[in-house]
Amino acid sequence: MMKILCWRFPARIFSVSILLLVSLLLPLPPKKVGALRPKNEFSFTHHVHNTRHARRHVKAVSSDSDFVNTRGHQFTVNGKALYVNGANIYWLMSMGTEESTRSVVTDVLTEAAAVGVTVVRTWAFADGSDYHPLQKTPGMFDESTFQGLDFAISEAKKHGIWLILSLVNNYADYGGKPQYVEWANTYAGTNLTSEDDFFSDATIRAWFKDYIRTIVTRVNTIGGVAYRDEPAIFAWELMNEPRCGSDPTGNVFQAWLEEMALYVKSLDTNHMLEVGLEGFYSSAVSLESVDRESSNPGTFATQYGVDFIRNQQISALDFASVHSYPDNWTPSLTEAEKRKFMVKWIQTHINDSETTLQKPVLFAEFGKSSRTSGYKETVRIDAMRSMFNAVYDSAAKQGAAAGAMVWMLVTNSTKNTLADGFEIDLSSDLAIASLMQNQASRMSSLS
Repeated sequence: MMKILCWRFPARIFSVSILLLVSLLLPLPPKKVGALRPKNEFSFTHHVHNTRHARRHVKAVSSDSDFVNTRGHQFTVNGKALYVNGANIYWLMSMGTEESTRSVVTDVLTEAAAVGVTVVRTWAFADGSDYHPLQKTPGMFDESTFQGLDFAISEAKKHGIWLILSLVNNYADYGGKPQYVEWANTYAGTNLTSEDDFFSDATIRAWFKDYIRTIVTRVNTIGGVAYRDEPAIFAWELMNEPRCGSDPTGNVFQAWLEEMALYVKSLDTNHMLEVGLEGFYSSAVSLESVDRESSNPGTFATQYGVDFIRNQQISALDFASVHSYPDNWTPSLTEAEKRKFMVKWIQTHINDSETTLQKPVLFAEFGKSSRTSGYKETVRIDAMRSMFNAVYDSAAKQGAAAGAMVWMLVTNSTKNTLADGFEIDLSSDLAIASLMQNQASRMSSLS
């Protein structure tokens, strides 16, 4: 999903968590597993129960055997199946950079853990000269921002949460492909005209490899563990929503993908790796997708030089990813039509992951925008419930659907600043908090 860069945060941000602190004194309720409860049954007692469970889980994320792996089309940890109840919180590194805003990172991870979130996806990139850049120019890093990422990883581990770390953006937000192309023209004397030259230019590919090496081999200043040796990292993601529309055959992107996937694995044999795809099909890229194009949100999806099947058949890639945004992709459809599209979109990817890829599939971004015409919270709840039910139904049959990750979590103190229409504040969006907590409960019951 395209994100907005350069949020300007106030000097200090405060988040009220008195209810959580008080309820720590309450006894643990019995575990409930099964059908999703009605939204009005959410309570801070259940909230705290999951927080305690997350804290107990922290002790488990501490040894080499705790790296998450795959077995067939399932995730495993310590030899047991693992199912993901996840969320996107892309801004952890940025907010962790300054001491005055680090409490917000702790707050959002506390709230996430309390509803049973096990995996969070976040950015490990910020390229350029804008707000809190990680890489100012090729190979030149800002140590204070790096320590913000150190803090995010450390806090996630404390809360029993694994992180998916994404390494670069397809879009200009936080630098992305356009920033690398601009750097090449500025520092390497090239005359590149397309942002897709990111995938083919030798200088840019070398710079990106240096970036990967710097991130993967980074030693955390909190605890002294190298990132590639850190069990709290769930997986690396090569790029957020890669597209290469300048080459609809997909050959340019495929060559880049094979090269970078092998390079990451040469540096880190502990962690899983995924692409970051949206999940589009294109018969121009792969003949296997001829019959699958009807599952796309539109013919535009065939024109980006990517394909769910071909791209993710690379052996160095451990699992598949799918993003789901009918509000953005098909804005003219009715809610009923969007729901019908989503049923087919989800099931097609589950089927392909089971039979063709034979890998787990993670629905790594999905959400419902409050900025759509006629929006009601009940519509968002129903859309989320449909996704959760589809994932659970597959997982209960030991299918390929390994989890879903909502876009995106904020705190009460940052929701106005970070608002994009999809934002979720668990401290006030209690119906969503209840839904997520119940999904976590029934998914964990399958392990």
